[in-house]
Amino acid sequence: MRRFLKKQSVTAGLPPGSLVHIGEKRTTTPKLTLFQYDEESLHEEELKDISDLDLTKKKKMTRWINMDGVHDTAKVEELGNQIKLHPLTLEDIVNTDQRPKIEDYDKYLFIIIKMIYVDEHQQEITAEQISLVLFDSMVISFQEGEGDVFNTVRDRLRKGKGKIRKSGADYLLYALLDAIVDHYYVVLERVGTNLESLEDVVVHSPTPEILKEIYYLKQDLVVLRKSVWPLREVISGLQRLETPLIKDTTDIYLRDVYDHTIQTVDTIETYRDVTSGMMDIYLSSVSNKMNEVMKVLTIFASIFIPLTFIAGVYGMNFHLMPELEWTYGYPIILLIMGLVGGTMLLYFHRKGWL
Repeated sequence: MRRFLKKQSVTAGLPPGSLVHIGEKRTTTPKLTLFQYDEESLHEEELKDISDLDLTKKKKMTRWINMDGVHDTAKVEELGNQIKLHPLTLEDIVNTDQRPKIEDYDKYLFIIIKMIYVDEHQQEITAEQISLVLFDSMVISFQEGEGDVFNTVRDRLRKGKGKIRKSGADYLLYALLDAIVDHYYVVLERVGTNLESLEDVVVHSPTPEILKEIYYLKQDLVVLRKSVWPLREVISGLQRLETPLIKDTTDIYLRDVYDHTIQTVDTIETYRDVTSGMMDIYLSSVSNKMNEVMKVLTIFASIFIPLTFIAGVYGMNFHLMPELEWTYGYPIILLIMGLVGGTMLLYFHRKGWL
């Protein structure tokens, strides 16, 4: 069962900056990876310990540090202290129920965004929080667990494709944001396919199982909307910020991400309207089927009411009923009952009720 709000009562009364993990409980060991590159060279490394991280300034080198596993608050705090992150930033990183947002801490920008993907095991759409920190020549990303949508960015770094190795940390931030937003389309395509398959079934053969599918689809769209709507403010805020951390040459790429975000929002709203319409269609289809059943039952009841009356009259055991002594009384009554039933059937057929 999906849970949209994670328990935050554990932080009630604690001083600001207290590191308490809020989110899915994990037992895996956090994984730390480093990409260090410039136009001519690339160094990729998986660090065994945070103390192995060398932040010595190297000329024209851009770093991307990625940490998988924010459930280990001690490791998050150790890394945060080494790169000099504010305690409130660290608190937001380990609280994975944050709303997408952007904060300017002068020396760095802090961004929270939701990464959407389809959990193939549980067959449902899941939102995972990604925290991004932008310094002058470094980007740090914090993820809830292993597995993300950044493989295309890693491949471009390894192969030196495009501008990513020639540009700075702000362009790397754009590339990560763009990878997340582009993956929304993958998820929306799956939602659209499910909608198309459900529409035909809802009209022709609505069942309680289909109603459950529509309900789960509405839940998926709620997750998407909750994650994507605030993202517009984040990207727009990045464009409006007057900070030396983001160069003018990167603004045009951020505008492209903003356009993609707007398209995603429009698609989600369209799908929500379609899903609500499918609920109405389902109820109408069920109601129409019930009306058809009731119409057939009413027609049969209308036919048998006069027949029951005739049978009831001649079922009375009175001796002074002359018809009971007729030789052909029984077949005559059956003929009358047949004529009454046939006449009513013909009448209903001409009225278009059959």
